[in-house]
Amino acid sequence: MTSQPTPTRSRTEFRNINALSDLPSYRLPLAGWVSILHRISGALIFFLLPLVVWTFDLSVSSEYSHARLSAVFSQGALGLPGAIFKLLALALIWAFLHHLIAGLRHLVMDAAHAVTKEFGRNSALLTLVLSLLTTVLLGAKLFNLY
Repeated sequence: MTSQPTPTRSRTEFRNINALSDLPSYRLPLAGWVSILHRISGALIFFLLPLVVWTFDLSVSSEYSHARLSAVFSQGALGLPGAIFKLLALALIWAFLHHLIAGLRHLVMDAAHAVTKEFGRNSALLTLVLSLLTTVLLGAKLFNLY
């Protein structure tokens, strides 16, 4: 008598991904985009922090230095127009607002144990909308639109 070999289940095959061919076709969920933007905004805040401290020091040290800083935003400096410096300030405003709102989102998720897919998607959408809306409002003020 010959014995039949027992059938074995096929094992799941794991493979390494190729960043150049696999990542562009991957659809990242909205919560993933918010997470990546949270990291980018944190890095932007970290690297631009010396600039923020320096401009704050200029703005409060004397009336003359405050006038010089205001002139940089209106007339420009270093051969660059003032709009470039306003765009840099707008990027920093977005980074701060997005990082703050995304951080509050993480705190709510941790405190309420809200880790469902539905809550993650809705809170990610709310984070994006709030951070972009407040950035647009503060950007309009920065560019003297109101």
